Amino acid sequence: MPDTPVTLTRVGAASLRAEVADVRRALALAGWARAARVAATDVVPGARTVLFEGVADLASLEDLLTSWPGDDSAVEPGPLVEVPVVFDGPDLDDVADRWATDAAGVAARLADTDLLSAFCGFAPGFAYLSGLPAELAVPRLGTPRPEVPAGSVAVADRWCGIYPTASPGGWRLLGRTTATLWDPASDRPALLAPGTRVRLVPA
Repeated sequence: MPDTPVTLTRVGAASLRAEVADVRRALALAGWARAARVAATDVVPGARTVLFEGVADLASLEDLLTSWPGDDSAVEPGPLVEVPVVFDGPDLDDVADRWATDAAGVAARLADTDLLSAFCGFAPGFAYLSGLPAELAVPRLGTPRPEVPAGSVAVADRWCGIYPTASPGGWRLLGRTTATLWDPASDRPALLAPGTRVRLVPA
């Protein structure tokens, strides 16, 4: 990354991508932009980017975003969602070995980790939960499973995630929850929308 806090790239005729240093700054920039009431139809944070869609005046938005100070402490605490989890996944013992602990230790470590929904992707309602330290990073499976059950709690790299619906997937499965992750009829369709604080509670 350059020394400037944000790098801007035009994407088509009406979208702008802002690249920042890390996931916290992506959330901070998205929140700052929304508070500034940017003229965009959608503001979508990613792992290190924020995509502004439906922008009528790209030059004006570029001028605004270059004034962002790059301060990740501006992330406003989001709502806290506690997710009950039964830790009995098929990859639990494998991850326990990688973390030099046992199954109970994996559950305890995750329960003690402050997770934050950084962005949603892959499937509606699938939140990429940040907060795992680098020493707990685990690789994805060499061959993805053809179907992962809905509600499966999983890890890959430094991310934790919960599959909202049954789908193929290559993350390592640690357990399951009965929480509804995606409800399009709800005022808040994604239970773990970006900015949500998440606590996994052993059930």
